[in-house]
Amino acid sequence: MSEQSAKPYLVRAICEWCADNGLTPYLAVRVNAQTKVPRAYVKNGEIVLNVSASATRRLTIDNDWIQFTARFNGVSQEVSVPMTAVAGIFAKETGYGFSFTVPQDAAASLDAATAPATEAGDKSDGDLDQARPRRSHLQVVK
Repeated sequence: MSEQSAKPYLVRAICEWCADNGLTPYLAVRVNAQTKVPRAYVKNGEIVLNVSASATRRLTIDNDWIQFTARFNGVSQEVSVPMTAVAGIFAKETGYGFSFTVPQDAAASLDAATAPATEAGDKSDGDLDQARPRRSHLQVVK
C-alpha cells in the first residue's frame, strides 16, 4: 500500500484553523493544463485564491482536487485545482501556513533540459547591457 500525501490534510487543516480564528485562507497555485482558473488573473504562471467561506460557494477539498465557485470581477466562475498544483496555503492576515513543492510541468522540464547551453564568451551586446548594474532611480535630497 502506497503512502498518501499529507498535503490535502494540511490544506484542510489550515482552512479550518483560519475559519476558527476569523482569518482568511489564501491558496497559492501553480497553474498548469489541468488547473481551471480565470486566466486573466494568472501572473507568472501562478494565482493566489481566497478560499474562505464568504468568498467561495460549494467549496470541496478532497485528496485530489480543490473545487469551488467564486466571483471574479462580479462574474461567477468555476475553479478546479489539482492538489498537485497547490504551492501553499496561508492566512492572509498573519502569513502563517505551509508551502509545498510543486513538480514542474513535464514538457517545461524537458524543454529546459534540452535547451542549448550558452557559453560565457558567447554573450551578445544586449546581454552585456543587462549584466551591467544600472544607476538607481532614487535621488539624495538634502
